[in-house]
Amino acid sequence: MSSYKHIEEAIGTFIGMRYRRCVEVGYGGKTIAASIIQQMGGSILCLDLKAFPPAEGIRSAVDDITRPDLRLYRGSDCIYAIRPGIEMMPDLIELAQTIGSDLLIYHLGCELYQSGGERIDCGVILHRYHTKNQSQSEREKC
Repeated sequence: MSSYKHIEEAIGTFIGMRYRRCVEVGYGGKTIAASIIQQMGGSILCLDLKAFPPAEGIRSAVDDITRPDLRLYRGSDCIYAIRPGIEMMPDLIELAQTIGSDLLIYHLGCELYQSGGERIDCGVILHRYHTKNQSQSEREKC
């Protein structure tokens, strides 16, 4: 279980250093990454298909990524998911494109979707499938 905590800590730190308004999709009641982002000054909203007991200080809501309530995502500069089901990927990419935010994914094992997007090594491997500024020539690295 401690390796999962390391994964979420690395992701939270990477995102918290680079983004201000974040949405975690499919958080499953786990708020380690979200808490780090919030502690680093970011705003965070955790979403899942079902409700989980509230975590102190972390905003959460119920949403279905296949029929997202766009009001929940508007204004975000980063949408991210930790170990999402591969079937969620087309909807996540479409959502990031619609909203105009970066999409960062930590996949389960060596699972990838299509080309795998831009690979980011920040202690764990993240995949950026969409960036809010597609013409950005130099992307931030760990």
